[in-house]
Amino acid sequence: MLLFLLAERFLKVPQVLCKMDLKTDSHMHYHGADGVYASVNENGLLKLFWGESKVYGDPTAAIRDCLASLAPLLVETDHERADRERDLVLLSDKADLSDPELTAAFRKYFDRTSPLSNRVEYCGIALIAFDADFYPKDDAKGIGEDILKAANDEMEKWVKNVKNRLSVEKLDKFDIQFFCVPVPSADGFRASFLKALGIKK
Repeated sequence: MLLFLLAERFLKVPQVLCKMDLKTDSHMHYHGADGVYASVNENGLLKLFWGESKVYGDPTAAIRDCLASLAPLLVETDHERADRERDLVLLSDKADLSDPELTAAFRKYFDRTSPLSNRVEYCGIALIAFDADFYPKDDAKGIGEDILKAANDEMEKWVKNVKNRLSVEKLDKFDIQFFCVPVPSADGFRASFLKALGIKK
């Protein structure tokens, strides 16, 4: 849900496939990406974004696992058993499109008799949330400017780690939009979010 909100609010990239509607077993994990998003660039190229999110205590582990999950969906060559194929099959049947330009681009993409069916770019949207120790502890108060400075200092480490993992996963040539969300506690964030949704763990 956080990935969805950030992608649509800040990237202006609409979600075209949400797997929550397809889930029938509350105890079964989702397979594939956390959602698929799409846009059309100025040249009419369809851009499909697979979304992946990880909420961990350790940012290094979150970055590693998030990009490792995205990689198979992007780097594989096109064939019937590619990991992204199940999402593409769902897209052809259940894509939620309210944008005429996107609808036209999808029609061309799924029309295999059209020479424009291969005009697509596979991309990613990655979100990680993780523990950050620059927030005030317990009920202590903090100064906003100090927290911002500490976050900016840490940002250099996160960016370097992301660049390294992009290279390791062979994703450095792909369009990957990355959200880093430092929180006081990943476990606390998860618990508060579930509570807000009225879900008991």
